[in-house]
Amino acid sequence: MSKSLIGGITNRVLMLIAAALLGLSYVSAFANPAKTWYLMLPGLFFFPLALLNVFLLLWAAARRSKAFIIPLIALLPTLFFAGRYVRTGPSEEKPAAESGQTVKLVSYNVGRFANIRDGNGKILREECKDSIFRFLARTDADIICLQEYYAPDAGRLRSEIASSFPGYDFDYYVYTGKYGCFGNVILSRFPISEQGVVKFEHSSNLALYTDIRACGHDFRLYNCHFESYNISFPGIVKGLFERRDGILRETERKMRHSLSLRPEQVDKVIEHISDCPTETILCGDFNDSPMSYTYQRLIRGHRDTFCEAGKGFGATYSILGLRIDYIFIPEIFETLSHISPKTGFSDHYPVISVLGACK
Repeated sequence: MSKSLIGGITNRVLMLIAAALLGLSYVSAFANPAKTWYLMLPGLFFFPLALLNVFLLLWAAARRSKAFIIPLIALLPTLFFAGRYVRTGPSEEKPAAESGQTVKLVSYNVGRFANIRDGNGKILREECKDSIFRFLARTDADIICLQEYYAPDAGRLRSEIASSFPGYDFDYYVYTGKYGCFGNVILSRFPISEQGVVKFEHSSNLALYTDIRACGHDFRLYNCHFESYNISFPGIVKGLFERRDGILRETERKMRHSLSLRPEQVDKVIEHISDCPTETILCGDFNDSPMSYTYQRLIRGHRDTFCEAGKGFGATYSILGLRIDYIFIPEIFETLSHISPKTGFSDHYPVISVLGACK
């Protein structure tokens, strides 16, 4: 068998593998990961898999190989999904409707204020918290939704929020542990009426909700924080280099556990929404990519503000450049602008959208 024939067969096999993995990423958006957890990885890496197939397509076309048809077919569905990751976006903010009424909404996982450290690796929570509070003040947002808000003492939490954010009505729900309390916070310049929390079993994650009236509309705002993978990519790499026994098995166990919890949490929020008498806005740290069961379920009846007014690559998580934080809005609003500044105060980036009333 000639070398050229062996090379041609090898190239086609690699193209078929890349195409199959991209195909599985499409399926992952509709498959419940609690039942098919192994589909999570292709969905998580949809964007690099798509880029790999683009490279293989161009490479095959340059060689005038008929095998270009393999990545070409694999890439066709990407036309429907690529906009969830990268957008050309408008050059400037769209004008508001005739009423001129707008709502500026910020969603930000502040990572328990643990992303700033000194030269010895000590966490400087107060310095990090002050930096985030100054940033939030500069946004001049009407509504702010925070996840993983940390305070050393639950008794002082209310006074801390009140003094740091004058002019805002607010609600919060935190879990208290050995070293402090953490949870979700909603701040609003519009009056908050009914409020509550959707708790998740066997988890410290939650969805905090409040009823708000703004721009002539009543709506319920859900500030969600769904189960994370509870793994450290740097820790995995370090464990592999150190040849630590069981590192991959332990990683798989943690991922399967989180993947069994998150769909249940999503379904519980959807069930709660079904009993809501008003339109709903969903935001927060969903801990899942746009090619996921989580995204596909929650986007129903809503629109993704990044897809409507975002620009560039939509990463909201500094590690691996993942997009896992969102703002989903109902038909009564339109998205005038959407940005996600690459701040260094948390491992997440804030998501900021300006909304206008449609009617």
